[in-house]
Amino acid sequence: MTAFSAAPVGFVDGPAATVRASRIRLRQSFAYCRAITAAAGSSFPLAFRLLPAAKRSAMEALYAYMRLSDDLADQPGELGQRPQKLAAWRASLTAALAGDFTHPIHPALVETVRRFAIPAQYLFDTLDGLETDLGPVRIANFPELYRYCYRVASAVGLACIRIWEVRAGIALSQADPPAEAAGIAFQLTNILRDLGEDLARDRIYLPADELAQFTCGPERWHDPGSRDQFEALMHFQVMRARDYYRRSEALVPLLTADGRAIFHVMAGAYRRLLDEIERRHYDVFTHRVRLPAWRKATVYLAGCGVKWGLW
Repeated sequence: MTAFSAAPVGFVDGPAATVRASRIRLRQSFAYCRAITAAAGSSFPLAFRLLPAAKRSAMEALYAYMRLSDDLADQPGELGQRPQKLAAWRASLTAALAGDFTHPIHPALVETVRRFAIPAQYLFDTLDGLETDLGPVRIANFPELYRYCYRVASAVGLACIRIWEVRAGIALSQADPPAEAAGIAFQLTNILRDLGEDLARDRIYLPADELAQFTCGPERWHDPGSRDQFEALMHFQVMRARDYYRRSEALVPLLTADGRAIFHVMAGAYRRLLDEIERRHYDVFTHRVRLPAWRKATVYLAGCGVKWGLW
């Protein structure tokens, strides 16, 4: 029994005690999610600071769920155990949404889903996407890649904008398409940045028909004689990502000031990663592509300016 299922010492039975225990459990759960978020080493927690406290806590709960889910697909150990672990995680999510909490993040996650009216399907969509990562990955064409990107990234973005909220008079149906496009752009950027690392894990996300089109399969990515074909392939992928970034720009005027600020930071960071990939002439193998601290700071300060209406 964990601290999240045990009643606090000193509480008496009865409705009032149950309410107090529930509130303590919820505070503990949000604190647990905050700790996971802080320990992840991501730059996202800095962006979360642009949000008011309740929305920041909700983003930490959502992030913790995504972090733990992603770890199930990438954790070391027997490959054959991962599908069972992901299936158990899916079952625990179903149970949590019905009120049966078996993990410390569940109270905070379910409260976030309830408070911000996040369709639970978005959470399950991410698990569907992660199933792709459980073994060797081969993608046949762009529609298949789009479906994967939607599940692991766009579904997250669609959940996020419900936390950030749209402006008064704006329907979520207006914000959903550009939010979906943002997720596609972010994940395409991730795929290009992680090309070498994913190849080492036998994961090839670039569509097979496009690899054939550019006569540049993974066996030729390190071949100096195939440099022109590789650069042409990567340029094509970068231009596709940029197109989805352009589509995502329609989201900006639809969001609240807080939402515009955090989206500005996230989109700005990812776009600069794409710029860096291009600046390196698509060398994503020698060193991991990262943004220097000063550039991250610049993006964050720009987000602060957006929040306070400075531009």
